Amino acid sequence: MNHLLLIDDDLGLSELLAQLLELEGFELTLAHDGQSGLDLALEKDYDLILLDVMLPKLNGFEVLKSLRANKQTPVLMLTARGDEIDRVVGLEIGADDYLPKPFNDRELVARIKAIIRRSHILPNDKQSCLHEYGDIKLDPSRHEVYCQDQLVILTGTEFGLLFEMIQNAGDLISKESLSEKVLNKKLMPFDRSLDMHLSNLRKKLPERMDGRPRVKTIRGKGYIWLP
Repeated sequence: MNHLLLIDDDLGLSELLAQLLELEGFELTLAHDGQSGLDLALEKDYDLILLDVMLPKLNGFEVLKSLRANKQTPVLMLTARGDEIDRVVGLEIGADDYLPKPFNDRELVARIKAIIRRSHILPNDKQSCLHEYGDIKLDPSRHEVYCQDQLVILTGTEFGLLFEMIQNAGDLISKESLSEKVLNKKLMPFDRSLDMHLSNLRKKLPERMDGRPRVKTIRGKGYIWLP
């Protein structure tokens, strides 16, 4: 059973979500302010954290920033509908995805399952071995990435993005394809999730020894991971 942490100060919504998610087979722990939520997130291991932006004591961004300094637990941020700034900031700090309030119950459950699925890659014949691509070594079964022999800490979403691009090194991959394969959702107009995750990935990987970029952006078409 997957264990979720919901950090939201709306008591009524929290209780409704608790009932919904328990019916879907999830175990749920509730926190109603940012500080207690952060304490729980650091104290225990959860499969996913549902994190509201507007919280007492510590807001959602402060919670996420402190969490990412210590853990890479998957985070789905709950944002105000139409507030693009909140979404961009959340993704920059390290959120795996966001969902605007009010949201559809089915959409919420689908997003949760998709994030958990890509954050818990199970070993199989294709994934259990170590993959080497230039100065990058990638172990899908452990979600570990080494670049120039140094461990690079990635979120589950960043790992999935890197793995997908590296497997198609040298080929043009459309943003639509990446969004569906990595984020498990169709690319929507003005959705910058993929761009933000790629930007975070680029910042975390050291520069190549030959000075060449790792990724080439083809405007209006997609990306190419350069061999």
